[in-house]
Amino acid sequence: MGGSLVTLFLCGDVMLGRGVDQILAHPGDSELREGYVEDARSYVALAETVNGPIPAPVPASWPWGEALRVLDETAPDVRIINLETAITSCSGFAHDKAVHYRMHPANLPALAVARPDVCVLANNHALDFGRPGLTETLDALARAGLRTAGAGRDAAEAYEPAVVPLAGAGRVLVFALGGASSGIPSDWAATADLPGVAYVPDFSPATADAVVRRVRRARRTGDIAVASVHWGSNWGYHVPRNQVRFARALVDGGVDIVHGHSSHHPRPVEVYRDRLILYGCGDFIDDYEGISGYEEYRDDLRLAYLVTVAADTGRLAGLRMVPLRARQMRLEPAADQDRAWLRATLDRISEGVNVAVQPDGALVVRTGR
Repeated sequence: MGGSLVTLFLCGDVMLGRGVDQILAHPGDSELREGYVEDARSYVALAETVNGPIPAPVPASWPWGEALRVLDETAPDVRIINLETAITSCSGFAHDKAVHYRMHPANLPALAVARPDVCVLANNHALDFGRPGLTETLDALARAGLRTAGAGRDAAEAYEPAVVPLAGAGRVLVFALGGASSGIPSDWAATADLPGVAYVPDFSPATADAVVRRVRRARRTGDIAVASVHWGSNWGYHVPRNQVRFARALVDGGVDIVHGHSSHHPRPVEVYRDRLILYGCGDFIDDYEGISGYEEYRDDLRLAYLVTVAADTGRLAGLRMVPLRARQMRLEPAADQDRAWLRATLDRISEGVNVAVQPDGALVVRTGR
């Protein structure tokens, strides 16, 4: 058998706006229109109350912290993130939204430093500053040479997969879509003549069939297909049955990896027909330190997912998850007890797999009872 392997880095929500934007070199307008918070600097103060002073302005690498070392050491072939921040100086807040994320365009190095191959934009913050904010985001990412998936200047661009060539042969295709269940307004959908996101109203069999048709039209022999899906609620481990059916229908139709996100903490891992389904990768970078109310989910703990698949078939060859912890809006290594908690939690909520801790502290997934 043999054959070459491809490793992908996947993570959940990368939120470089609001408080994170304020500690970077070029903070934008700090105005917020939230129920209790009117200034993004309040989130910086809250984090400092919990974990001590943040030496602002911080370097562009600061929010990623230990994650950059992980990426350097593992050298994944492809890096895919869910970017939940508008990169804009627009001041037109989207109506009927409780929370808005924006990063000043001059702070783009704080994203580029991680060298993402694909920035997924099919989420409920891409149009926080309207269609002008999305257009500015797309322009900024294009100027930086960063690929996007899941949003565009029209529907054709929004639904088109991001294509990442692999060394030698083959490609990774990233199809991104965002569901109403994650809080994406229906009028954010891209149309024939309006910018927007790749929106799906539900996770029905008909919707799955439509996605599968797009995958089959685009993929060639030797390609690896990733479906990056923004779906579901922020908290809790339960995965609705329609999401499970939808993810499995995508795999049945030719998708090799389902990259789910939206939840603020990791959700179950499934291996279905030798393909990986991540129902929720959790937050990766944000400004949530010190916000109380959901401590049971330990949302200060983050996971860097390193997924290895066979280049010729897309079959899962291995999954390593590196535990990290957010402190002072920076990712640092997780402590032993935190790794143990993550291992036990993922093992408990994920059916059909065993989660173990390796000597280097990474978590690995093995199938079977």
